[in-house]
Amino acid sequence: MKEILNDIDRWRDQGQRVAVARVVGLDGSGPRDPGAAMAVSEKGEVAGSVSGGCVEGAVVTEALAVLAGERERGVVTFGYSDDEAFAVGLTCGGTIHVYVEPLDW
Repeated sequence: MKEILNDIDRWRDQGQRVAVARVVGLDGSGPRDPGAAMAVSEKGEVAGSVSGGCVEGAVVTEALAVLAGERERGVVTFGYSDDEAFAVGLTCGGTIHVYVEPLDW
């Protein structure tokens, strides 16, 4: 999380809203360990990583939806057997659970 704080501060100084996504669990193998974090500005700028590239785009989409009020904060799951996860490149054989929330501080 520390590696994304400068970007979060910069975006907030610009008056932008920010969402944070964190890996909160793994079933089987996963590209990043629990605690890995990504921040997404309301303009779609990204800092950090939750999957090393394999589901980043889908997580950005979820984060923007949270910021727009189109979805509630919560856990999003991507697994090898999910068609969507395979389409975005999660082929590591496991399932990752990512908590996405707006940053309200």
